[in-house]
Amino acid sequence: MPTLIGELSRDEGRRARIYTDTVGKISGGVGRNLSDVPFSDDEINLMLTNDVARACAGLDKGLPWWRSLDPVRQRVMVNMAFNLGIEGLLTFINTLAFIKAGSWDQAASGMLNSKWAKQVGARAQRLAQMMRTGETA
Repeated sequence: MPTLIGELSRDEGRRARIYTDTVGKISGGVGRNLSDVPFSDDEINLMLTNDVARACAGLDKGLPWWRSLDPVRQRVMVNMAFNLGIEGLLTFINTLAFIKAGSWDQAASGMLNSKWAKQVGARAQRLAQMMRTGETA
């Protein structure tokens, strides 16, 4: 198997980004025809797990205090970092200050009074409620 993997990687190429192959198929990875071959649940879960880990690492670097929050509010932070990217989340300067200070009502209001809230609708409502109460919504 390792030899075959090496040969396929050489022959197909390894691409970390989506591309259009020589016959017009959307592809990625090592010759994966994304136009015709769907992701399996295992593949989706692996990508999701990696993306959540990336969001947590971004929070650890940019907002190291987030780990001191209760588990529900930590999930809100990861959810927002996942959606916005850490760079996008860091633009919520006042909201983040309220979260860090434990001013949950003000933090939730800041979340809801954002362009992001208008873009994601019910998601923002649910996450703001979780931030406000510390309970799963």
